Amino acid sequence: MHPDEWALKNNVHIKKHQSIQDRLTAARRLLEESPSCPVVLDSMKNLCSAKYAALPERLYILQEGKITYKGQMGPWGYKPEEVRFILEKMD
Repeated sequence: MHPDEWALKNNVHIKKHQSIQDRLTAARRLLEESPSCPVVLDSMKNLCSAKYAALPERLYILQEGKITYKGQMGPWGYKPEEVRFILEKMD
């Protein structure tokens, strides 16, 4: 869900968040769509985004709140087979 930024097919349209209440409302709306991943909420200062931002894009694996895998810069440095191998070893 990217408020007022991206126009993707089947995207849920949400106005840009002006308050933490806006973010809570957006998160609840997203949960109504039954996503296949956890939904988390960042602060209005975007602290998590700043700490974990993948710019340039990267593949990460987080385990118990810690980064256990940080891939190379994407999209050319993506190694999904490496991620799959690590995730399978976690089972």
